[in-house]
Amino acid sequence: MADPSSYRPKPGQIPDSPGVYKFRDEHRRVIYVGKAKSLRQRLANYFQPLTSLHPRTATMVTTAASVEWTVVSTEVEALQLEYSWIKEFDPRFNVKYRDDKSYPYLAVTMNEEFPRVQVMRGHKKKGVRYFGPYAHAWAIRETVDLMLRVFPVRTCSAGVFRNAASAGRPCLLGYIGKCSAPCVGRVTPEEHRELAEEFSDFMAGRTGTYIRRLEKQMTIAAEDMEYEKAARLRDDIAALRRAMEKNAVVLADATDADLIALAEDELEAAVQIFHVRGGRVRGQRGWVTDKVEAVDTAGLVEHALQQLYGEESGEAVPKEVLVPALPEDADAVSSWLSGRRGSLVSLRVPQRGDKKDLMETVARNAQQALVLHKTKRASDLTTRSRALEEIAEALDLDSAPLRIECFDISHLQGEDVVASMVVFEDGLPRKSEYRRFQIKGFEGQDDVRSMHEVIGRRFKRYLAEKERTGEWGDGEVPAEDPEDDGRPKRFAYPPQLVVVDGGQPQVAAAQRALDELGIDDVAVCGLAKRLEEVWLPGDDDPVVLPRSSEGLYLLQRVRDTAHDFAIRYQRSKRTKRLRTGPLDAVPGLGETRKQALIKHFGSVKRLRQATIEQICEVPGMGRKTAEAVVVALARATPAAPAVNTATGEIMEDDAAPAPAAPAPAVNTAAGEIMEECADVTARPRAHGTTSTTEKTEQDT
Repeated sequence: MADPSSYRPKPGQIPDSPGVYKFRDEHRRVIYVGKAKSLRQRLANYFQPLTSLHPRTATMVTTAASVEWTVVSTEVEALQLEYSWIKEFDPRFNVKYRDDKSYPYLAVTMNEEFPRVQVMRGHKKKGVRYFGPYAHAWAIRETVDLMLRVFPVRTCSAGVFRNAASAGRPCLLGYIGKCSAPCVGRVTPEEHRELAEEFSDFMAGRTGTYIRRLEKQMTIAAEDMEYEKAARLRDDIAALRRAMEKNAVVLADATDADLIALAEDELEAAVQIFHVRGGRVRGQRGWVTDKVEAVDTAGLVEHALQQLYGEESGEAVPKEVLVPALPEDADAVSSWLSGRRGSLVSLRVPQRGDKKDLMETVARNAQQALVLHKTKRASDLTTRSRALEEIAEALDLDSAPLRIECFDISHLQGEDVVASMVVFEDGLPRKSEYRRFQIKGFEGQDDVRSMHEVIGRRFKRYLAEKERTGEWGDGEVPAEDPEDDGRPKRFAYPPQLVVVDGGQPQVAAAQRALDELGIDDVAVCGLAKRLEEVWLPGDDDPVVLPRSSEGLYLLQRVRDTAHDFAIRYQRSKRTKRLRTGPLDAVPGLGETRKQALIKHFGSVKRLRQATIEQICEVPGMGRKTAEAVVVALARATPAAPAVNTATGEIMEDDAAPAPAAPAPAVNTAAGEIMEECADVTARPRAHGTTSTTEKTEQDT
């Protein structure tokens, strides 16, 4: 715990002008980012006696070891820079809105020759018209299904469209009248685009004019005794009205606004947003945050506006933004929103009428979201704090382990040995700092030796980063490092606790690796699967936590996450090895070129059928190497295909690695051995979720 007076700037050093400031901890990691109209006045508030500070602020300033600031010319620039730094550094003491889903939009791809209607998530693309967001994807599909009767716009993927065009037959939707079948030329590109424009206009709220036009056509058809046409138009009108009923009219037709409401207590806050377009509620979304910093309702509103509009295109900002309380720098925020939209944006608190009534509805949704969130065990701040305290007490630690790293080893009968490292901070997974290791020095079922190697490699990197950045004493600022930009380094931050998946042997190996490196301030424990016992180095008996313990639950979650992460990596390596097995006999052919061959031809089976000239077309392949590939595959090809005697089916010859064959005589001077990349970025799926970015460490 640091004393804030040890790094307090001297009087007169802090400028009295707008700017953004950063607090860093002892490892130079940014832990808090803030902005101020006057840096001098704002920073002075942090260096008061600890007893007069809010408990969360006191925790932050005692965790920090230094403070920096950047002067800007206007408050709008300060707002933009603060948002950029929060997204870049992910400070642990800043408010973070956790949204557990990517909200779906109804999108019309007007940037294509034949526009397509589909459900889209993620970042918005140029030339695509978006409607929403919606709470559920099924709600979009129900609406589209009703509207395709009237606007038969294409909904198929590019592959289905190409296949139908080449076959000369439309898909099922084309036969039942829910697609105009532009793939087979039933309509021209201009006619199909006009349909897409009408679909977009209807979704944008211009519904009355189109329905009146259909009613007029229905009346004329009935008068002309074209009763089948009149009945079809009648059904079309009914379908459109059912689609309109899904979005009730709440405000005047011309109203485009976002309504933001909050529900909060001492520890957490929930945010709900209703998107009103053309007077109708077109979508809803929400977030929940732990109040890790001392912030009031106005501050939460400002953070919500940054989260909502920071990465959206200017079109996503409506004419009006209605909030429960105005931010402290309301004029600056309003100017920032106007800049994002490209025209004036009204930021205000509704006082009366329909907008105030709708705001109360949004507030009720926020209150229900907060109550629901409180029931979720994994995200409860109180529960996580109790779990960390129980672990510290059971393992006799000086303080709660705010950063926990867990390691696990995975292999298949001694082959493709890999290891995983997962990181939990404040009881929550920090997936951006997950790491994966290849164990290349040896093969075999020796988990103890593998654990020793992985722990050693991880903490050697930590010591290297520590030596590069240097250490400094109380009140002393380190020398400026041109390579230190404050971004998280791969192994720059040490954990308070290392957890290994295993029992006493694995724990002893991990402790031995730390002792060999001279690291004595990191605790080690192991969690054995059989009886869920916690092992400590040098102890003959394990620590047994109660089955109902929150600490045991957290350790199990950390261990299981590391186990799943390691297995996914091991399976991916095994799959690659099986796909390229017959190519292992080719001298001078590295993993990079093996994968290039498989990607180019699609499979080993097709590669066997390729000529030397076709293989030479692959980037990086010379003629002599191509000849060696042909010879190796010819020798590895079995004389007859394998047959499943139970079913009589012929087994695919590229489903498993072929038997090893003697290496042919090849002049390897024609090809270089390409080394594996030291750092590979991967995006493995988290358990039960879509993915998130996770990095890989492969020491060659």
